[in-house]
Amino acid sequence: MAETIALVGGETLLGRDVVEVFGESSVGQQLRLVAAAQEEAGKLTVVGDTPSFLTKLDPDALEDAAIVILAGSRESSKEAVEAKPSGLIIDLTGYLEDNPDAQLRSPLVETGDSRTDESGPQIVAHPAATAIALILARLHRAYPIARAIVHIFEPASERGKAGIEELQQQTVKLFAFQTMPKKVFDAQAAFNMLPQWGEEAPGTLLEVEERIERHLASLLERMESVPMPSLRLIQVPVFHGYTFSFWVDFEENVTAADVEETLMGDPFDLRTAGMEAPGNVGMAGQSGIAVGAVTPDRNSANAIWIWAAADNLRIVAESAALIARESL
Repeated sequence: MAETIALVGGETLLGRDVVEVFGESSVGQQLRLVAAAQEEAGKLTVVGDTPSFLTKLDPDALEDAAIVILAGSRESSKEAVEAKPSGLIIDLTGYLEDNPDAQLRSPLVETGDSRTDESGPQIVAHPAATAIALILARLHRAYPIARAIVHIFEPASERGKAGIEELQQQTVKLFAFQTMPKKVFDAQAAFNMLPQWGEEAPGTLLEVEERIERHLASLLERMESVPMPSLRLIQVPVFHGYTFSFWVDFEENVTAADVEETLMGDPFDLRTAGMEAPGNVGMAGQSGIAVGAVTPDRNSANAIWIWAAADNLRIVAESAALIARESL
């Protein structure tokens, strides 16, 4: 009999991506969807081509699961952990990040000889940290990096359905000259770029930036002496998908053609001159990282600019699927 995988938060944006990724293989048949919110329990959804009901979050929903994936809110993650499931926990919410037994995981970055410890919760690395690590590691292996700066453009979907809905409502209200909702960002996110959220927002953009930095530092530490870049996180008025602007200063003179050649092949989708430039819209629902607009810095002999885009939810969902397959 196949082992059960309980997905807490099967109704969330992230949960739906997890369902879609798992549904692409036979592992999807092992999913048990558990609602993160009480009002969602009992609703009908689909895993692959099979109808499935969202189960109420309680100890009975988790006790026989070989794997429990946390993809809801921090509150639902807390409730799931307090139920003391016996199976391996794969945390996509960061709730268990401070657990001393937790292991930060990024299977897309990990090499074949990476040693993993599944005795504690598996914390899936922030998707921006994974994307940045993949690009810098590939470049550094070919041409040693002296230093780098990465601007990260944060989408509303990182705040879940609430973030998407608030950005959409703000856009509509602005055109109607009406008061905008600001429960999520406590600031005008529509048609605006922000270095921070308002004071009444539940959390800060700096906390997100620091989390990306911690995860990236941990991932790069496991690699071949890849230097830690300077990061800046900016909230942008897009619904979905990360974009990145890389400034990479190499130890020797490197051409744009050298960098493009290095970034060919999985997991990268290289967009050269004459092709559609990488963008968050084009990467929605897609695996990998689109890279392009590779341009020399006219004021720094060894530096190159690179633009990249990736689906934030897809990276996390695929990471969860890879960890689950390792464990079954």
